[in-house]
Amino acid sequence: MNHTPEKIMHLGMAFWGSKTLLSAVELEVFTSLATGPMDAETLRKRLDLHERSALDFFDALVALGMLDRHDGLYSNTPETNLYLDKAKPSYIGGFLEMANDRLYRFWGSLTEGLKTGLPQNEAKDGKNIFDILYSDPAKLASFMQAMTGISMGSSKAIAQKFPWKDYRTLIDIGSAQGGLVVEVGKAHPHITGGGFDLPVTGPLFEEYVASFGLNDRFKFIPGNFFADDLPSADVLSMGHILHDWDLEQKKTLIRKAYHALPDGGVLLVFEGIIDDERRQNAFGLLMSLTMLIETPGGFDYTGADCCRWMKEAGFRQTRVEHLTGPESMVVGTK
Repeated sequence: MNHTPEKIMHLGMAFWGSKTLLSAVELEVFTSLATGPMDAETLRKRLDLHERSALDFFDALVALGMLDRHDGLYSNTPETNLYLDKAKPSYIGGFLEMANDRLYRFWGSLTEGLKTGLPQNEAKDGKNIFDILYSDPAKLASFMQAMTGISMGSSKAIAQKFPWKDYRTLIDIGSAQGGLVVEVGKAHPHITGGGFDLPVTGPLFEEYVASFGLNDRFKFIPGNFFADDLPSADVLSMGHILHDWDLEQKKTLIRKAYHALPDGGVLLVFEGIIDDERRQNAFGLLMSLTMLIETPGGFDYTGADCCRWMKEAGFRQTRVEHLTGPESMVVGTK
């Protein structure tokens, strides 16, 4: 067999392509091109870029599959036009904006984190990441948009794959802007409920839900999921929530959900669930390393792990179902 170093070098230098995309999102390349194709000089001037490397930048995005170019005119691909145009409700760039603004530089300290087991973000200065995000309105809004973005594919899949006809109410725990309830609400007019999150997120939830005309069906419920009892509904959901916390905190949240559900009620847990063999879902495993960077005790987990925790809490049935890309949901029935 003729072994080559290509795969090693591609992975080792993957940050080149990553930062090129993140800078393109920061510069709003895709939002600019959503108005129509442009030649290189027009796009360069629109973005206020220096002429030295603008052409390399645009063509790198073409080579990376993020832009198209025909007859000297640059345009978005179907994917970047749908998901990276800020003017569209399908925009997922909020998460990439946060990655560019925060995670990119913090991941530079991964080696230190692996040696110490300690967060490598603002916590190194004695601060708590959630206190920082939730105390700054601009950072909070960006974080909420990021959570909507990273959950968008899963939210749409849950709206289609889960048997909503058998249930009437949904409350999303740690709801952020309300991305999940909006997708479920759009697809299933009989579902009502709301979102449960810290009080400071209420206006962001209400604004986002109202923008889809769903504020009469989904209400914001303020609270702290560790300090307060969870609200009751036929279905409770936790999307990209459990991985933020250590094992005992994970189990606490699952137990609280169990007690809040009626008999026959369901807990949906979704995020980048790691495959049980821990060999395939690189996204889930890398997200778990992100939890090392970001939190004191958080980590991602396998579907078997979550099913076991649910069974310990009393759930009588559990299953794991793939959603989209690297994301899956664990369904627990009381």
